[in-house]
Amino acid sequence: MYQDEYRRWLDADLIDCDLKTELMRIEGDEEAIKERFAVSLQFGTAGLRGTLGAGTNRMNIWVVRQATQGVADWVKTQGGTQTVAISYDSRLKGWTFAKDAAGVLAANGIKVLIYDELMPVPALSFATRYYNCNAGIMVTASHNPAKYNGYKAYGPDGCQMTDDAAAVVYDAIQKTDILTGAKYMSFAEGVEKGLIRFVGEDCKEALYEAIEARQVRPGLAKTSGLKLVYSPLNGTGLVPVTRILKDLGITDVTIVPEQEYPNGYFTTAPYPNPEIFEALKMGLELAEKTGADLMLATDPDADRVGIAMKCPDGSYELVSGNEMGVLLLDYICAGRIEKGTMPKNPVAVKSIVSTPLADKVAEHYGVELRNVLTGFKWIGDQIAQLEAAGETDRFIFGFEESYGYLAGPYVRDKDAVIGSMLICEMAAYYRSIGSSIKQRLEEIYAEYGRYLNTVDSFEFPGLSGMDKMAGIMAGLRENAPAEIGGRKVVSVTDYAKPEETGLPKANVLIYGLENGCTVVVRPSGTEPKIKTYFTTLGKNKEEAMAEKEHLAAALAPLFA
Repeated sequence: MYQDEYRRWLDADLIDCDLKTELMRIEGDEEAIKERFAVSLQFGTAGLRGTLGAGTNRMNIWVVRQATQGVADWVKTQGGTQTVAISYDSRLKGWTFAKDAAGVLAANGIKVLIYDELMPVPALSFATRYYNCNAGIMVTASHNPAKYNGYKAYGPDGCQMTDDAAAVVYDAIQKTDILTGAKYMSFAEGVEKGLIRFVGEDCKEALYEAIEARQVRPGLAKTSGLKLVYSPLNGTGLVPVTRILKDLGITDVTIVPEQEYPNGYFTTAPYPNPEIFEALKMGLELAEKTGADLMLATDPDADRVGIAMKCPDGSYELVSGNEMGVLLLDYICAGRIEKGTMPKNPVAVKSIVSTPLADKVAEHYGVELRNVLTGFKWIGDQIAQLEAAGETDRFIFGFEESYGYLAGPYVRDKDAVIGSMLICEMAAYYRSIGSSIKQRLEEIYAEYGRYLNTVDSFEFPGLSGMDKMAGIMAGLRENAPAEIGGRKVVSVTDYAKPEETGLPKANVLIYGLENGCTVVVRPSGTEPKIKTYFTTLGKNKEEAMAEKEHLAAALAPLFA
């Protein structure tokens, strides 16, 4: 079966000479053909993501066209403006895939608004809402290595597509022949016919205005003398982040030269993820050289931001996504109360795998903290519910432990641009009162307890990876552990049972232990990985870390 499909591709006129070369190179290589053609890339709520190359199980123009035909079929049933917004980041083939998606939509009579330069996830979410589009498409593989690209689909609310919409799109994709099924016209023809237009300057400016309107202490950063090192990690953050910092009055910004401009090969950070040390290494070296107060890095599609803060001894310490989420929640609450801008009955939102320390901070400030499933669309869904009730102003902040933050309802996905703005404003504020981010974090721990949040990942590569993961999760459900590392399990929350959790069904298990620690087990939605999230407590970081290591060692055999 897959050999037949391989032959069909080999005999077809594939336009892209890279694909033809690859197909000819693997001729006679059973394993290579099987890996590329035995399955298709699965379209889900996170869209598509895969290795670039030839075949149904790779990212290429044919997979993109087929997926876009599915999106087009769904859009045509939706009424409305019959318009789709498109953006793309610095990844290899990004502009090609964006243009091809536009060509398919135009051939289906659907209008397209596409950015004339690479722009991040929040800009796509914003344009989708600004132009009242039916959908949005973001060509990105987020923080994956260079050999990947992907395709995220958004609904009219600027949130990633709902499960129901994604299921309809998936069904339409199944009925579309990958090589011949998608309607298509060239980008030039689409422009000529007035079906494809570029996103206007008015939309770009409106995004910057919306972000800057969320300053907590406007004008404060101008006089702070904050010294900053910034890396866009060769992605889309450069233009929007530096624009916002300039508007804020932060002028002492040194950009990591090797990571300044878009480069889909990510040669200086093979894994361009601001969560990991290797990606920030060059920025940290530059921060030490320049004596910066703060080192900041955004991922290629600029929806996540990571930082390193300067410590009193002059060294730099990475701040985890959980710590930054707590710091920003604390800063926004205290600042808005001080300025008299806190709404009545304020709401903050976080994912179930993010730190329970945020619940304590929210409680302290009288803020309702809502816990939702992993995936920023669930935070967007909470904003939508407030919007439907005419109470959008109540939303003050949302975050995920994976370095995603949002303050304000102007977009419905995580936004590294506003994250960068608020982190810099917060650093400037603490500097202005003779304190620092590091000092404030220690004060928070002293007040609420020394929480440590860590994540381990177990990879399951190859075609059988997903089956192994499913088997492990089934095993945990059938034989729930009574203890982990000698610590008694006192509660098990299974998010596959919505009747018990009150949330939509999800493949997540949370174990509460007798000593107050928690362990969360969930398969990744986009990669063949099972992730384990540990929240441990201790008198100090060392004690909390020792407890984490103990629990992780006890769990490891389950994932062998």
